[in-house]
Amino acid sequence: MAICIEEVMRAYEHSAADAAREKLPANTSFYPLATIKCDGPAVFRTQAARDVACLLDVDQTVSSWQCQPLSREGHAEMGTPDFLVIYDDGNQRFLDAPDRQPSETTFRERLQDEYRQLSHDEVYDGYRLQNARDLLRYGRWRTSLGDRVRLLAALDEHGSLTLAECLGAIQETKPVAGIASLILSGFIEVDLDDALLGPETTVRRIRP
Repeated sequence: MAICIEEVMRAYEHSAADAAREKLPANTSFYPLATIKCDGPAVFRTQAARDVACLLDVDQTVSSWQCQPLSREGHAEMGTPDFLVIYDDGNQRFLDAPDRQPSETTFRERLQDEYRQLSHDEVYDGYRLQNARDLLRYGRWRTSLGDRVRLLAALDEHGSLTLAECLGAIQETKPVAGIASLILSGFIEVDLDDALLGPETTVRRIRP
């Protein structure tokens, strides 16, 4: 029987976990730098872990995620999964990047069904990761209210537009940055798996 997330989290004092994360500054050597759904410090073990975080930020089923969620005695980089992911349906799961070795964590057997290590193909096959990286370059931008209203109104009128057609609605923010921000904020959506984002990419509004 799998141990529940709450029991695992209770096994570690929150004060120790917080202290461990405070000792680890946000790693600026892994790009892109911006995060959208990260709850707490963005501290990545490797570039592979950073790549997984990019995918989590563009996953519409993910509500939030935490880096290195289990820590003890100041060693957050050892024996803790790369992420705790909270989904929109309330489910939670620990995830590891594909480069994690079995000897690097003691939680695999304990977590059982609450833990999964992503495969190399899940992270690196196809176009999704590159598209996520491209969007997250603009993760710190915010689209103006006027631009958001104009673009959403245009999508309401036409149903869908190409990315190139959307550029004309963004007048107060840098156009590509404004559109990327609206995608990352969940106002509009594009297909991240079919091809690299380009002028012909179809844009649709996301309804609440």
